[in-house]
Amino acid sequence: MITLTKGAQMPSIRPISDLRNKFTEVSSEAQETAAPIFLTRNGVGEMVVMSMEAYENLQFESEVYTKLKEAEREAELTSVRYSSKEVFAAMRDAVRNASSSEASCV
Repeated sequence: MITLTKGAQMPSIRPISDLRNKFTEVSSEAQETAAPIFLTRNGVGEMVVMSMEAYENLQFESEVYTKLKEAEREAELTSVRYSSKEVFAAMRDAVRNASSSEASCV
């Protein structure tokens, strides 16, 4: 089921035969809109086509969401909390350590 939020554009729904008969058009639409194209067979959803950029963005968002869910779960299980200063200091240290280990490998 496809749901739209207010202000969202209508999804592109095309027959799966368009992949064979109008591939260039489908590819151009995917690149230009960065939105998924829903393909149907006999009026029933069969697959979704999207540009590589849109797919990579979707993967990144999914990974961020998963990490946030993990952090929420961990926060429920422990009372340990870190200040923003502590978090940023740990991040800087991790970047420095990664940079120095890369430099030593070269």
